Amino acid sequence: MTADASNGVEDGEAERDRRWVATDSGPTRAAVILPWSRFGHESVTPALGTHDHSAPVRPRAAEARLAEAVGLCASIGLVVVHEAILPLRLRRPSTLLGEGQVSAQGHALQRHRVAVVVVDAMLTPVQQRNLERAWGCKVIDRTGLILDIFGERAATKEGTLQVELAHLEYQRSRLVRSWTHLERQRGGFGFLGGPGETQIEADRRLIDERLVRLKKDLEQVRRTRGLHRSARRKVPFPVVALVGYTNAGKSTLFNAMTGAEVVAKDQLFATLDPTMRELRLPSGRRVILSDTVGFISELPHELVEAFRATLEEVAQADTILHIRDAAHPDTAAQRTDVMKVLDEMVADGALDESWPSRTIEVLNKADLLGGVHEIAVRPGGVAVSAITGDGLATLMAVIDARVAAGMALMEYDIPPEAGARLAWLYRHGEVVDRTDTDSNVHVTVRMQAADVARFERLEREAG
Repeated sequence: MTADASNGVEDGEAERDRRWVATDSGPTRAAVILPWSRFGHESVTPALGTHDHSAPVRPRAAEARLAEAVGLCASIGLVVVHEAILPLRLRRPSTLLGEGQVSAQGHALQRHRVAVVVVDAMLTPVQQRNLERAWGCKVIDRTGLILDIFGERAATKEGTLQVELAHLEYQRSRLVRSWTHLERQRGGFGFLGGPGETQIEADRRLIDERLVRLKKDLEQVRRTRGLHRSARRKVPFPVVALVGYTNAGKSTLFNAMTGAEVVAKDQLFATLDPTMRELRLPSGRRVILSDTVGFISELPHELVEAFRATLEEVAQADTILHIRDAAHPDTAAQRTDVMKVLDEMVADGALDESWPSRTIEVLNKADLLGGVHEIAVRPGGVAVSAITGDGLATLMAVIDARVAAGMALMEYDIPPEAGARLAWLYRHGEVVDRTDTDSNVHVTVRMQAADVARFERLEREAG
């Protein structure tokens, strides 16, 4: 929230709503509470004890969801001292949880001296406010936690703008929680529209003004990215985008394939800003490899909208590598979550519905399961270990074949004196056959459709 938007907040609430991660007195003690309804979580996981990732699936386990939430907290420096899975039989409008659960957890939170409670669910502003009053500490929901993580990770101007936009949209809906001084008035003498502007109206207006500016800035970023994509098409190199659940090993694989030094940690959301590098395939063809932000179950709607520009790299990709953590107990559920987000992009018109045909499923972390030969993959899929390099050669060959399948095989007769055109074909295509005669050079070349159009235009211009 901007400084202007926080004017007038009562001192106690302002202090409680400030940054709550590690202070001078040490890391923040946190609790993770998972309200769990079996029928409210439809994600799926493979049966335990199998490495067959096409096997029948069962409902996602609450323990796995809790472990993910704890991992999210750890990734931002919180020290989790209390965990609880609470069966949710009825969603109470006031607190989400039952009265007995709220009371029992309150005693546990006091005993563990917890400063912030992460409720791994979507809380309404009223529920969040009431739980804070009942427990006497800061309470955030899953959306608030993910927004805060994104705020710490974003490094580029684009990423920072996107996070601020998402955060302000989230905060705007929670003014009723944060601002309990709604009776306060600001300015005005009451000549028009009553006695004056209420505090919440002023705060909402300030946020709205900032949101307008942010959206304009982001639109400029999207235009700039569009120009960059147009420039790449003129080269052009096919784009291969890495997508997958957070912490699936995308950045580690990206580094292993390109020799880059993208931040790669055993940490959720270690990568937020897209990174691109040129990659040369076994055939000699060049592609652009793009590392993108990881997905997560119940990704906050605010972030889906705010990060549309980042996800555009996926929408424009010629080939998509869906990286999965083969060793994770919830790997099938994570696959479902990623595909759900991509399907939502199709519904929004941001992604072509043919994306499954352009996707290669890559089961990573095979080293944790005994090697690539121990993993059953779907047709067209590849098992790899980004750490050991096992399976990378196969993956590169599969990408090469997929890129080649999207290219046209053309034949041209080039006059001997047109050496520049022949050189152009070598630079932009893959010459698979060449026959030199006294009258011309006959070449068979594999090229992208855009390159074919460009070369034939050059031919016409040359007369």
